[in-house]
Amino acid sequence: MDERPTTQDEPGYGIGAVARRLGVPAPTLRTWNLRYGLGPSRRSPGGHRRYDAGDLRRLEEMNRLIRSGVPAADAAKLVLGPGFARNAAAAPAREEPAHEAPAEDTPAAGTAGEDGPAAGAPAEDTPAAGASGRGAEEHGALSRHAPGRFPVPEPRHEVPSAAMLARSAIALDSPALSGWIGAALDRHGVVWTWERLVLPVFETICRRQAATGAAVEVEHVFSDRVLAALIQLARPPRAPVNDRPVLLACAEDEQHSLPIYALAAALTADHRIETRVLGARTPFSALSGAMRRLGPAVVFVWSQRPETGDPGPLTRLPVSRPASRVMAGGPGWQDGLPPSVPHVTSFRDALDLISSAVR
Repeated sequence: MDERPTTQDEPGYGIGAVARRLGVPAPTLRTWNLRYGLGPSRRSPGGHRRYDAGDLRRLEEMNRLIRSGVPAADAAKLVLGPGFARNAAAAPAREEPAHEAPAEDTPAAGTAGEDGPAAGAPAEDTPAAGASGRGAEEHGALSRHAPGRFPVPEPRHEVPSAAMLARSAIALDSPALSGWIGAALDRHGVVWTWERLVLPVFETICRRQAATGAAVEVEHVFSDRVLAALIQLARPPRAPVNDRPVLLACAEDEQHSLPIYALAAALTADHRIETRVLGARTPFSALSGAMRRLGPAVVFVWSQRPETGDPGPLTRLPVSRPASRVMAGGPGWQDGLPPSVPHVTSFRDALDLISSAVR
């Protein structure tokens, strides 16, 4: 792409501003530049690479095509072809924004400059749009703009596919993960998001770990963003249907705590059931102490791995008046659970069993 110099009368935008305008992460824009030549076509008088109005139209159409399901390579061919140039020239001219401030030319810390790829750039072509849902709120009110900058559109509330979410996790794109997980929870609720997005992404991460021995960092970033979103939903409801809370904990030495946070979020958001979550690796002595203080209606204990699923301690939990209903969840529990302790392995069964026990 020829890089013509800009003049004071021509608009020119740095990659950060273009990323915000389109809702596409800067690493994805750099990937499009490197793979398909969809980069800035001009340089400012100071030598900085700038996107002009034609570049923006191509990128906007590229983004639209990809979101409609067109492969990125095919979308790039369409927007770089002569047909797109003719249609764009025939389209009514839109008012172009004023010059962008030069501060946008400075790459963010931890990323490469505009002439090279950024560390952690997405391995795939689908944009990890981080400007949706709660992820956008983490970066402030995006609809406001300072004098001399073009207005940034309102964030899109789009729900990703599991493959798109997995690619964002692999790219370690925390803002995109926050935005998309938040959008899915807002649109479809906890159960749908857990079954249709979270579990499939974890399956992808596990396959990647088995094949390469790596991707631990991917698991941690994804888990962190899912947990942050679920905790927001698990706050006590204003008018709970239960007088005694539901107590959720992991078995001693069990570190996989996301399932109980997901249960707490679904019980709160969908059933107005008040919960208390003790989290990962809860000693049974600590669980017993919490039961004595809270007198919960239900005690749900999660075991993911067989080495944490010894049923013996469940028989030694304190007996209260009125009694707490003890339940075991997860695939890790070994044989020998007490007859009075039901064992559930599916998310929906756990929700049904708990909600019926408190009503």
